[in-house]
Amino acid sequence: MDCLVPTFKSGRKGTMVWGCFTSYGLGPLVRVDGRMTANDYIEILNNHLLPYLETLDQQNEYLFQDDNAPIHRARKTLSWMSENDISQLPWPPQSPDLNPIENIWDELERRVRKCVPLPKNETELFDFLQNEWSNIDQSVYCNLVESMPRRVKAVKKSKGYSTKY
Repeated sequence: MDCLVPTFKSGRKGTMVWGCFTSYGLGPLVRVDGRMTANDYIEILNNHLLPYLETLDQQNEYLFQDDNAPIHRARKTLSWMSENDISQLPWPPQSPDLNPIENIWDELERRVRKCVPLPKNETELFDFLQNEWSNIDQSVYCNLVESMPRRVKAVKKSKGYSTKY
């Protein structure tokens, strides 16, 4: 659940963020500095995911979804997930088609590109991203969550190859 958004004229700089959402709302958007390790990822999950999940109605079931990034599949990360009763969506190798957060990252990137003037540095960019994150309409993330059964079905049907998602 991370994102790089080019912001400078060179197009090579950006800021990495972590975020999450459910059909009930957006979780926090967290700035990530530098290269992330499994320990950094677990720290984000401890400090941001768990508190967000506590705000949800305990009756609601969820499946946590990330991707096959090495830090997401590190033994210590998987152990942390198990210890914290985080149920994960099984993730087929080589299949980015399932991750709906990519649609949110695309939406944020479009908003950045329309911003006049463009953010001048990483701090301005993150401030802009946080503001835009909070302005994403609920219908957007609800529709993404509701699309998951169709996404999973499409990936199964295509045997892991590309889908329209």
